[in-house]
Parts: sequence; C-alpha cells; structure tokens
Amino acid sequence: MLKEKILKAYESLAEEYNAQIDHKPHNAYYDRPSTLALLEDVKGKSILDAACGPGKYAEILLKEGALIKGFDLSPKMIELAQRRNSNASDFFVHDLEKPLTMFKKKTFDTVLCALAMHYVKDWNATIQEFYRVLKPKGKVVISIEHPFFEYTYFKSKKYFEVEPVKCTWNSFGKPIEINSYRRPLFEIIQPFIDNGFLIEKLVEPKPVAEFQHLDPKHFKELNEFPAFMALRAVKGS
Repeated sequence: MLKEKILKAYESLAEEYNAQIDHKPHNAYYDRPSTLALLEDVKGKSILDAACGPGKYAEILLKEGALIKGFDLSPKMIELAQRRNSNASDFFVHDLEKPLTMFKKKTFDTVLCALAMHYVKDWNATIQEFYRVLKPKGKVVISIEHPFFEYTYFKSKKYFEVEPVKCTWNSFGKPIEINSYRRPLFEIIQPFIDNGFLIEKLVEPKPVAEFQHLDPKHFKELNEFPAFMALRAVKGS
C-alpha cells in the first residue's frame, strides 16, 4: 500500500532530513519564505501544523508568538519535532487522511500544511476536517509541488487524472524511493471550493537570494519555471 511506503521512506530519512532542514535550499530558501508570507501576522494565533515533519515551521512560528499543535504520520518526525521545540504534548502521530477527532470544531485560526498534500489521494475528507477545526474566517495555507512541474518531471501521459508516481531522493545519505500522487491543477483548487473555502491568494514562488550560493543550477531553473506553488484559502461564512 502506498501509505506504508511513504511512512517507511520518511522514517528512514527523518534524522538526515532534520539535520538539513535549516538550510536545505528547496525548503529554507524556496518553500518556507513564500509559505510563511501567506501566514502573515501569527502572534497570538492558534495554528495547526498538519504533517509538521521535524517541526521547523513550528519552531519559527512559536518564536513569532503563535500557539502550535502539530502532527505527522512519522513517529520519528514527531520525536524530532518534540526535540526541536521542547514540548512533547504539542506534537503527536496522526495520519493526514484521518479525522481530527482530538479537536473540537472551530479550534484554530489557521491550518498550515507544507509540502504534504501530494501524499493524499483524495483531498476532500482532509479539507473537510480543516474546515471543521477552523474558526469562522479561519485560513488554510498549503504548499505543494507545482502540477505543471510534476506533469513534466514524471513524464505523465494522464494530465487529468490523479495518479500515483514515484522518484528517488539522493540527498539524504542513501537513495530513498518517494511515492506520492500527481494531480492536475483543478484537483488542487476544486476541493477547496467544493468544501466551503474561498481561494484568497495563489503564489508561484521564486527562490530567495540565499538559494543561489548553495545551488546555482536550481536557482536558475526555479527563476525560469516553478517547482512548487502555495495558496491561502479562507473559510466561508
């Protein structure tokens, strides 16, 4: 089953991923700047960090005065998030596809889900739960791999389908097979609209200057064509 493969991969790479996360170019100088900008002022806000990984976003947001709860499918990632943020009670193991029964409705001001929704085949149930746990006018901020980049990268012949894909990551000490789902643009936008959200902003980011010194090749490529995108959606009335 694909989920077991995803979990196995992240359990395997967790320690090295955490070791690199502060300055790994695609995360630190491409994904995070644009995604954090969509969150705007977080002081005093209650934020659910969905698929929190090793807790880097949480670390940043806590320093800015946010109140954070975070979860991840990977127990090792949760251990690392707890270690990084010194609060075990705020981070727990949970599947992004499962109901958030531990939270009452209208609990959070914001849900953040960075670079994780492509591990979910059917977004509807997950987005319905985001809607339920958000306060009125609460917001979801997600970042994902860009659908046009993925279509090219995976040499897909089925643009309009949601299809399983896989690739090999080689930057974490050993080759690791990563499984996910590629989807067309409308399968990213429509689930939010169908489940009561208004799309407020969509960003196709460019890397910030620090990226160039660490990886000039991809800096040039990402200034010509996006690999990621991010969006902010607001809960309707």
